[in-house]
Amino acid sequence: MVVTGVTLDSRAVLPGDLYAALPGFNVHGVRFAGDAVAAGAVTVLTDEAGLAELSTTVASDVPVVVADDPRAVLGAIAAEVYGHPSEELTMVGITGTNGKTTTAYLVESALRAHGQRTGLIGTVETRIGDERIESVRTTPEATDLHALLGLMRERHLDACVMEVSSHALELRRVDGVVYDVALFTNLSQDHLDFHPTMEDYFAAKASLFTPERSRAAVVCVDDAWGRRLAGQATVPTTTLATKSEGGSETDWVAEQAGEGDAPGAFSLREPATGRVLRLVSHLPGDFNVANTALAALGLLQIGLSPAEVEAAMSVAPDVPGRMEVVAPGGPEGPRCVVDFAHTPDAVDAALAALRGSTPGRLIAVLGAGGDRDRGKRPAMGAAAARRADVVVVTDDNPRSEDPGEIRAAVIAGAREAVRDTGQDGGLDGAAGATEIIDGGARSSAIAEAIALAVVDAGEDRPVDTVVVLGKGHEKGQEIHGVKHPFDDRDAVRAALAAVTSSGVTS
Repeated sequence: MVVTGVTLDSRAVLPGDLYAALPGFNVHGVRFAGDAVAAGAVTVLTDEAGLAELSTTVASDVPVVVADDPRAVLGAIAAEVYGHPSEELTMVGITGTNGKTTTAYLVESALRAHGQRTGLIGTVETRIGDERIESVRTTPEATDLHALLGLMRERHLDACVMEVSSHALELRRVDGVVYDVALFTNLSQDHLDFHPTMEDYFAAKASLFTPERSRAAVVCVDDAWGRRLAGQATVPTTTLATKSEGGSETDWVAEQAGEGDAPGAFSLREPATGRVLRLVSHLPGDFNVANTALAALGLLQIGLSPAEVEAAMSVAPDVPGRMEVVAPGGPEGPRCVVDFAHTPDAVDAALAALRGSTPGRLIAVLGAGGDRDRGKRPAMGAAAARRADVVVVTDDNPRSEDPGEIRAAVIAGAREAVRDTGQDGGLDGAAGATEIIDGGARSSAIAEAIALAVVDAGEDRPVDTVVVLGKGHEKGQEIHGVKHPFDDRDAVRAALAAVTSSGVTS
């Protein structure tokens, strides 16, 4: 018997596959073992509970491998079946709450500019050289991951850049891969519908920074979680600070460029040696300086010289749905931006980045996802209300929940923040939002925000910014189990076209 592939989806079985019948959240995979064998699976991996049911679903001559925790061995099995493809690629793994996608694109873009053939696996898409496939989840299951890496090896790629989610680490989706360098962006509240506590969330992330999963690390120490991780990582670790909170012992420090330098230019200095990298952040905001610096240090770790890093990172990346400008703004209408920010910290950072470059009002459109961490909803509303002049609350992906109840939680947090800023003063000189609007359905909310921005548009009026937060690159909206086609960028363009054709801006 020769095993030529591994899958845990009975619908994807090919002749010669091992079928992994794993216990699931709702049903045990052994129920589909008969279908898998009929499709050509030559052996089954399962646990004791699955073994007890197998006699009723598959013939007795089908080999069965039994493990106490089959998921714990699945990555190693998949790596073996596909010939350990990750060992023949330069592997870069990126984890953290915010910034994973942007940092991954920065690294991948720089490697391509350096002349390497690259793969990318992440939230937006999977890239195999020039081929692009829309992603189902941030990090694939171990079976799919090793198959993808095997395909990258067959196509003679040099490197693979991956986003590594906390779910993937907890569910062992990246087992069997040892990253040449692992990067940590930051940690803030998210995914507490999956992880019981922030400590559990942190522990999942921290497991990437061990010899079982990486050979070296670069950790941003701008937050307390990063400083803690740098202290406990058990692989050689390089630290990065872009804020004073990083401490005096940081290996590399990001510093603002001098007057006359190009927009976004900054320096990355190594105090111990005096080495300096001169870089450009092509995307707005301090958080993108951190992402750019982190990417640059990752490139150094995998062998690029400082001069090669500077040259490679001078090429502007294309990062879908991350501070993506849909309309540049001018006398005829607002600047319109779409961003994936969907945590309180990310909302705050995105709006702070746009505030300084917005001469008029900053109008934020945001919602919160259903069937996810409920505790962050009021905090997201509060972050928006502290930074924006107008907050239009809308639906994100309501999933199985009542959209109105989700909006109400976001609005409550926004209103409380306005009361607080009225007493204590706002951020960056802002007094807090002057309007908080329940915008209802997402397309209507986007249209309302743009209409607000263009009503008084003209040559003598400062240009407003409308930023639509939460979904970024996503091309669907899930409502009551049905995924409807929806792209924030298309909705923005449609709303702009509608107000322009109606003559509102004339």
